[in-house]
Amino acid sequence: MYDTVVVGAGIAGITAARLLQQQGRRVVVLEARDRIGGRLWTDRTAGFSVDRGASWIHGIDGNPLADIVAGLGMRTAEFTVGAFQAGGRPIANYDEQRRRLDDDSTRRWVADVDVADEQLRRSTADSAEGATYAQVAGDALARLPWDAARASRVAAFYRHRIEEQCGADIGDAAARALDEDVIDGDEVIFPDGYDALAQTLARGLDIRIEHVVTTIDWSTTGVSVRTAHEQFDAGSVIVTVPLGVLKARAIEFDPELPAVVSGPIDRVGMGVFNKVFLQFPEKFWPEGVYAIRQLGEPSFPWHSWYDVSAVSGEPMLLTFAGGQWARRIEKMADAEIVDSVLEGLRSIYGPGVPSPAAHWITRWSAEEFTRGSYSYIAAPATHEDHDAMATPVAGVVHLAGEATWSEAPATVHGALFSGHRAAERVLGRSLDIANLLSER
Repeated sequence: MYDTVVVGAGIAGITAARLLQQQGRRVVVLEARDRIGGRLWTDRTAGFSVDRGASWIHGIDGNPLADIVAGLGMRTAEFTVGAFQAGGRPIANYDEQRRRLDDDSTRRWVADVDVADEQLRRSTADSAEGATYAQVAGDALARLPWDAARASRVAAFYRHRIEEQCGADIGDAAARALDEDVIDGDEVIFPDGYDALAQTLARGLDIRIEHVVTTIDWSTTGVSVRTAHEQFDAGSVIVTVPLGVLKARAIEFDPELPAVVSGPIDRVGMGVFNKVFLQFPEKFWPEGVYAIRQLGEPSFPWHSWYDVSAVSGEPMLLTFAGGQWARRIEKMADAEIVDSVLEGLRSIYGPGVPSPAAHWITRWSAEEFTRGSYSYIAAPATHEDHDAMATPVAGVVHLAGEATWSEAPATVHGALFSGHRAAERVLGRSLDIANLLSER
């Protein structure tokens, strides 16, 4: 008999389990995969780190995760374009004729996005309940005295911003889908791999890998968690599986979860956001830029390439596919995807762009134990649905994970905070999140 069963060994689950164990609770963590970390997944097969899952801390100012990472001695590198933005760092922007914008043109472009964003805020405030981001973005641009080409460039930027931030198409995201997307301070990435966070925090925990949870029976007196291997009885359970798994009803709850929890599970969206890393034999893009960005209509389907050479030590670009395009590429062969990305790069830099020496491609919606990348506010969901999803059930069932944290969903620190909250609720008292650094 355990005090608590934790389902899922991602950051939320490991955080909750570590904090509870430090308080003397008997805890077991059940992980379906053959590894821990969840959506922290670092591939080191090439001799350097390739983060197939999460890559960034989005905003280090006042973020306890940054303090924890520093306390664990994890090496970071500043890379502040992880949140999709028009400016702020050196970006090589290319116009519709594939000409690079000079400094004055870049300033005008960034200013256009600022003006449009201000109008977008007004259009969002005036929008009807259930409105989509596509609707408010279209309204905002229609109210500006711009010609079609100028408006079209910002419209393309808005589509890509939703794809990158939500993993969704602009017509699927709620009008307020990006209200929660607040970044304070620089963003950082991890040259040695982000999954070192999970590996370090998991030390000393009882984690059973390849334990696929099928059923959770619960009552006011406790829970029984069943896998193909065995049954685990406990006073409580913390379920930290990704939202995509919950939406698929891959785990049966008996009795069913109440509407206050199941409703948000149904309403909040699970985005799909895939990565394509290309390692090149030599660097062909401009020095000193964080990203290459194609603007306007030619930016479909590939629009942004991020220079992650500092992580690998090799000439390497990372590009993304979000929403329906992300789902489409999952059905394509690797070679077809690589050729498609190269077509976009060669349209800018010419036929001399070499074929890559190696590549890495993710397919997150096809991952059985993830079924998507991260949550987003789908119309007609609301921000409150995130926290409502974590409403304790009978005092014994607790949900955690990035999808349950309204202040920073779709982030690693959101997952961490949700695990901290779940541990506090199980204990019935507050805990200092800095306890994660304790060896106890």
